[in-house]
Amino acid sequence: MAPEPPPLNPDALHEWIRNNLGVDLAREPMVEGHAAPFDYIRHAFFVDEYRPSASPPAAGAPPVAGPNDCVVWANRGGGKTFLGALATLLDLVFKPGIQIRILAGSMDQSQRMYAHLRRFLDPGRHPRLAEMVEGRITERRLTLRGGTVELLAQSQTSVRGTRVQKLRCDEVDLFKTEVWEASQLTTRSARCGAWEVRATIECLSTMHRPYGVMRGLVGEAAQGTRALFKWGVLDVLESCGPEHRCGSDTAAESAQTDPRPCPLLNDCQGRAKQPRRHGHIRVIDAIAQKRRVSNSVWESEMLCLRPRRSNAVVPEFNPKVHVFHDDSALRAGPVTWLAGMDFGIRRTVVLWAALDHAGVLHVVDEHNVADRILEFHIDAMRRGLARGNAAGWPRPEWVGIDPAANARNSHSGKTSEVLLREAGFAPRFVILKVRQSLELLRARFEPAHGPPRLFVHARCAQLIEDLECHRYNDRRPESEKPEKDGHDHAVDALRYLVSNLDLRHESRTSNYTRSP
Repeated sequence: MAPEPPPLNPDALHEWIRNNLGVDLAREPMVEGHAAPFDYIRHAFFVDEYRPSASPPAAGAPPVAGPNDCVVWANRGGGKTFLGALATLLDLVFKPGIQIRILAGSMDQSQRMYAHLRRFLDPGRHPRLAEMVEGRITERRLTLRGGTVELLAQSQTSVRGTRVQKLRCDEVDLFKTEVWEASQLTTRSARCGAWEVRATIECLSTMHRPYGVMRGLVGEAAQGTRALFKWGVLDVLESCGPEHRCGSDTAAESAQTDPRPCPLLNDCQGRAKQPRRHGHIRVIDAIAQKRRVSNSVWESEMLCLRPRRSNAVVPEFNPKVHVFHDDSALRAGPVTWLAGMDFGIRRTVVLWAALDHAGVLHVVDEHNVADRILEFHIDAMRRGLARGNAAGWPRPEWVGIDPAANARNSHSGKTSEVLLREAGFAPRFVILKVRQSLELLRARFEPAHGPPRLFVHARCAQLIEDLECHRYNDRRPESEKPEKDGHDHAVDALRYLVSNLDLRHESRTSNYTRSP
């Protein structure tokens, strides 16, 4: 088959996909701030520059602004794997000689993307595309117009030594850390036919874990180092027909239909009733899926609101609820200033907090520094954690610390508690099991009755990250001991603060004899 001119703008690309593959991709998301599936395909195709000769870029070729690498954060069944295969097909068809590798969290997952690609090249479905295939399609490799796509195993041996233009990573939240790090050095740019192909790594996944690879990638995207394309089940939902009602409007309708609101109403808000051509998930299937799972699973894996918290040490913490930005009332009002401190071997954390008249605790600042002696941290505390020209916080009434701070320092011969006292602070500690102190923390974030009584200022970025990522070992579900993975320090400092605040005991002497 003779090569055809490539599509040189998004409209032409969308039209080619629809006419040649019968796939009509959504171009507008339902949820504000989300992306549509076609946005990813557009980026993946046009991140490369069409330049038939050494002349300037061809007219109409839309350059992609921003970073080359991209992240697709989408729901289960949202089409990530299918779209990765589609992007691979487009590269092979229009960019001859391109080298692509598919790397997934497991070989089974890689095979799923490869299976989609092979269906695009099925002679019975798409004979014109099948004619472009060179040689035999194997279980892990195929060649088309001089370009090759091959599956890689989830191992360093498979990844190291690879030099390709495109690396497509599926379900990256299941990657081994060492494999992910090795994969970052696998790509290089090249000229493929009329295209200047940029070296890129694409990552497609749901966000299963608050401590997984995807969390870091989404954070990098927020800093502008990777393009982020995020969509959830609502963005790929079919148009909702008359067989589904958001809620009965009249008494007559209530008598004829189920008076209960649609299970998707809180998420959809009736937006699926608007005419839509591109959704591929049926409303009835989305309803059935929501009824089968917990709200946390639905929000993380279908709405893509936040990672699952099933192994989180403090699952009650929710940034949307517990993070605040305005501390002016605390600075001006009558509050009690307190602090919590964790003496880490590598990292020491100090938290500064204000307790208001209602007993609500507001963590307003953090000191998070590694590889420094205790005197350095005490000096920062003397200055009220002041930075630059900003004024420091008032001195805390007391500092909640780890009971282990009573151990003598091998160099000074003094305990950390003594050093704090000599600096003018009032350290306090209570001896509790980790589980008990965590319960006190959880009770403040999500009490059984009443509103939350613990909030964290947005400037405490490390504490917020640690509260979200601190976890139990998912391979040892019987263990009540949190992982010591670096996310424990700030949470420990908060535990010591809350434990000393909420366990203030008074000693009394009494007996069974009534006083006269």
